[in-house]
Amino acid sequence: MTKKQNERQKKMLDAIAACERIEVAKLAELLGVSKVTLRKDLDQLKEKGIIRHERGYVLPGSSDDINNRLSYHYETKRKIAQAAAELIKDGEAVMIESGSCCAILAEELAANRRDVRIITNSAFIAAYIRRLPYAKIVLLGGDYQNESQVMVGPIVRACVQGFSVDKLFIGTDGFSPEQGFTGNDHLRSETVRDMAKQAERVIILTESEKFSKRGLVPLLPFNRISMVITDEDVPVEKERLLGEQGVSLIKVDT
Repeated sequence: MTKKQNERQKKMLDAIAACERIEVAKLAELLGVSKVTLRKDLDQLKEKGIIRHERGYVLPGSSDDINNRLSYHYETKRKIAQAAAELIKDGEAVMIESGSCCAILAEELAANRRDVRIITNSAFIAAYIRRLPYAKIVLLGGDYQNESQVMVGPIVRACVQGFSVDKLFIGTDGFSPEQGFTGNDHLRSETVRDMAKQAERVIILTESEKFSKRGLVPLLPFNRISMVITDEDVPVEKERLLGEQGVSLIKVDT
């Protein structure tokens, strides 16, 4: 994708997120492009499940799964994923849990890194990157959660024990100064902890707004987190707390 096309798609996703439903003709006018050019971008985003195109209108991806979250702050998530990809070498094996930033990281690796094996419990990620040239996927089995499209439960625990990696990349639903990072689903959070036992380092990929939310259950304590990659709007007091807990922080420009 060219830089010009990338910028155009960023503006497109921002406009769709702001309006929730926008006419194709109005979107083309807003971006200053022809309908032919716009249709090519729409086809690419639709194939990835980031948007829907219905009867002359464009809408965000379905709200019942990860597609909708991909379209929200897409450019920020892409920068976070690219920063994470810089930590991974060709030929390495990594674990990637579900989440929109994690899905974009998997896409970046499968498109641009050779011989990187991705071990994941996310059926969404496996499908999302399956056609990319360097996709090498190990999909962990387990009980399937339809909305998040991830595998959870004791079967995942048994499967993941057969692997040992340097890095596990995860998302988060929230943050607590007392408990550390938090999740909204206890089964998924339990699965993250099982995966973390098989990794030397756990790296969280998240937008800064998650630091202002609080999940329902503990995900991982500070002493199990090696690094957080987020955007530059992370609250100062939360950044200070991470430093005090020995967690490295990478901030990307927004």
